[in-house]
Amino acid sequence: MDRRQLLKFSAYSSLLGGLGACAQINTAKVVENSNGLPAWPSDVQKIIFGSCIDQKKAQPIWQTILAARPDLFIFGGDNVYASSQPWQLQNLKNAYATQAAQPGFAALRASVPHMAIWDDHDMGLNDGGEEFPHKQAAKNEFLDFWRLPVDDPRRTREGLYHAHVLGPIGKRVQIILLDTRWFRSKLRVTDQRDAPGKERYVPDTDPQKTMLGEAQWQWLEAQLKIPAEVRLIVSGVQVIVEGHGWEGWSNFPREQEKLKQLILKTSAKGVVLLSGDRHIGAIYKSSGTQGYPLYEITSSGMTHAWAAAKEDGPNRLGELITQNHFGLIEMDWAQQQIQLGFQNTQGEWLKKQTIALSELR
Repeated sequence: MDRRQLLKFSAYSSLLGGLGACAQINTAKVVENSNGLPAWPSDVQKIIFGSCIDQKKAQPIWQTILAARPDLFIFGGDNVYASSQPWQLQNLKNAYATQAAQPGFAALRASVPHMAIWDDHDMGLNDGGEEFPHKQAAKNEFLDFWRLPVDDPRRTREGLYHAHVLGPIGKRVQIILLDTRWFRSKLRVTDQRDAPGKERYVPDTDPQKTMLGEAQWQWLEAQLKIPAEVRLIVSGVQVIVEGHGWEGWSNFPREQEKLKQLILKTSAKGVVLLSGDRHIGAIYKSSGTQGYPLYEITSSGMTHAWAAAKEDGPNRLGELITQNHFGLIEMDWAQQQIQLGFQNTQGEWLKKQTIALSELR
């Protein structure tokens, strides 16, 4: 470290001192990249991700995450809550400022490489999509808060979709962040509110409706052709999940099928889906899919999980996680397998699932 980095590390260590002795920074990760953030890891074994962070609620979960020493953290959306109507830019600014001041969050952001995508509450409209009139103003705040480089393509194109490949040949992990808000067509409202399977929305097969928009679809196809052993596709809303009528790709069955067919068409191996939004944790597996099965891990509710959640889960593996938690993905390159799971705020395992990489081909 140079003197400036050493001073910065000292300040972060003091900050962590108040979080507990177990939450120590990995000094190797305080090295900065060109935009002043922790440098990308040269090798990836442990990734932690989560979503739904209310900036006004207590956040003891960061201490446990820091103690786990992830190589990468993925913010999966609803990273702050600023969607009250009528929407005001100052409310979003205040939300980001409040979150930035959270000691554990600040320590993680300073010491752990991370990536972020938004969802409805940090875009600004609950269940909102392309119709939200203030999305550009909200996007500008996102760009600044997450300190994206001046030459980042997200600054000059519509939406916030992005991708990055980490690790050497044979251990490459591609992170694909999908923007399921900016371009997403308006949803078809249910005719039986709160009825099981039709809680808020019903499927819409209109061929003009889109989840990603044409430009993002073309970009995604190009990304899926880039060599990688594991591909984590991050969607703010659930992708393959069956059995409920909340938001998700199931609102647009044509788009849902288009994604499956694109993975097949590009021969993209190693796809695992990550999602948030629902204030629950769960692991799902697609049924009747051409090619290999798709697994999805939903991790949502870092500060306020849905304790009373109950719903059908035709393709869910096990029960719902209904306490505050985060998701973990651990690569066992020697055994050629991935372990997915959840831990709670105390660092206790809530669920584990092992997937052989040979299954994802």
